[in-house]
Amino acid sequence: MTADEFFRWQPQDGRSYELRNGVPVAMATPKPGHQILAGRLARFLDEALDDRPPCTLRIEAPIAVPDRDDMIHQADLAVTCAEHQSGQKSTPEPLIVVEILSPSTEKYDRRVKLGDYRSIPSVQEVVLIAQDQVYCEVHRRVDGERWQTDLLRLDEARLRLQSIGFDQPLEKIYRRIAIPKDSV
Repeated sequence: MTADEFFRWQPQDGRSYELRNGVPVAMATPKPGHQILAGRLARFLDEALDDRPPCTLRIEAPIAVPDRDDMIHQADLAVTCAEHQSGQKSTPEPLIVVEILSPSTEKYDRRVKLGDYRSIPSVQEVVLIAQDQVYCEVHRRVDGERWQTDLLRLDEARLRLQSIGFDQPLEKIYRRIAIPKDSV
């Protein structure tokens, strides 16, 4: 299946899909911690974009992979500053991509999606954030093809996204999310 065929394809099962090597793959139903984290991050990111028109936040954002007509990733969240156009299929010129890591997707998110996101010229920051422990990675483009990674593991650490002036402490992002005691 090509990306165009994928976007025309309309499954009626209420699930989200992404296109992997030409094959539609159903996304796992998010666990409650994932849902809370996604909602909270969406709210904070959207507030950070209030004074930055035309930037918008996309939830369950389809991300096209450059030079791959058989891959469409479904990011948990994405920020774009491209003007919204009716009929858009994928997220145009994503600036920030956020993936909430889960045990079933973490390997794929790290080994495939991260590299694909970094290959998109408009992407400035990729956030990988765990739902089962206080842990966040910010991959930041520093000059063209070079990237820097910040690891955040403490409640008092701050998630900073330079491309949009975002700054929130992890304790506020993870507030009221039950972290399993054996996750450390």
